[in-house]
Amino acid sequence: MGNTTSGKRHNSGDDAGPTITANRLGDISLEDDFAPSLFKTSRPSRDLPLDTYQRPRSNTVTHSPTLVEKCLPTVFRWEGAAKEVCLSGSFNNWKNTIPLAKSTVRLTDRGRQRHDSDGNGDFFTILNLPEGEHQYKFYVDGQWMHDQNEPTVPNAMGTLNNVVVVNKSDFEVFEALAIDSENSGNKRKNDVAGSPSGDYGQEIPPRRSDKIAGPPFIPPHLLQVILNKDTPAHCEPILLPEPNHVMLNHLYALSIKDGVMVLSTTHRFRKKYVTTLLYKPI
Repeated sequence: MGNTTSGKRHNSGDDAGPTITANRLGDISLEDDFAPSLFKTSRPSRDLPLDTYQRPRSNTVTHSPTLVEKCLPTVFRWEGAAKEVCLSGSFNNWKNTIPLAKSTVRLTDRGRQRHDSDGNGDFFTILNLPEGEHQYKFYVDGQWMHDQNEPTVPNAMGTLNNVVVVNKSDFEVFEALAIDSENSGNKRKNDVAGSPSGDYGQEIPPRRSDKIAGPPFIPPHLLQVILNKDTPAHCEPILLPEPNHVMLNHLYALSIKDGVMVLSTTHRFRKKYVTTLLYKPI
C-alpha cells in the first residue's frame, strides 16, 4: 500500500546506495553511520583511484635571490708592432680568443700621447672581470706570447702566463668621484629649482633712479685727521698725537692751495707711527 512512483525502490540488498545531488556541484556519496565524517570528498575530474590522488600543495619554500658578482672594468694592452692581436685567459676558460682594437696613439714613459707616423700602435681592450686573480695570454700574429712588462706565472705547458689581480679597492677612488659628481649635479639642480619665483626674460631691467650717482660719503671716524688738528701745548711741535687705528693706511688729500697739492698717509711700524707728507705742484 502507498504511493507508487515511476522509479525503482531501493532494496537493502543493492550494492549502490542513494546519492545526494547538491546544486550540480558534484556527486557526494553518503558515508556509513560509523564514519567519522558525514560526507567525503568528491572525485577529481579525471578517472584516478582515490588512494593515489593527492591534492596539490602550495609552494611554501621561498627561493633566495641569486647574488650576481659585480664585475670591474680591466684594461688589457699589447705594446709592439703587430697585425692582429687577440686575448684569451682563465676568465673565459681559454675557450676562445678576444680581438684587441688597434690604436694609432701610443703612450710615452711620462704618460704623454704621441701619434705614430708608421701606423704601428698599441692594441687594447676593456673586459669586465670579477674580483680575484686571472691568468691570460696574447695571441699575436698566430703565436702565443706573454707581455714581459707585466707579472707572470708558470703554467702546465712549461711556459709563462700573464696574471692580473682585480681588487675592488682599486676602484673606490673612481666610485667616490662618481658619487661626488652625482651629488654636485643634484645640488646644482636644487639650486636652480630654488630660484625665487617671478618672471624671467632676456630684457635688462631699467636702472633704479633712486641710486645716488655720486661717490659715497666718507665715514665719520675718518674725518678726524691728525694733520688738521692743532698740536697740544704739552707736546713737542715735531711730534704728532697718536692716531686712531682706523686712520692707518689711508691716503688723505688737502685742498689745493697756491698751486700745491698735499697728500698724507700714516703707517705703523711696531710701536711707532710714521706719517708721510707728499707735496706736488699743480
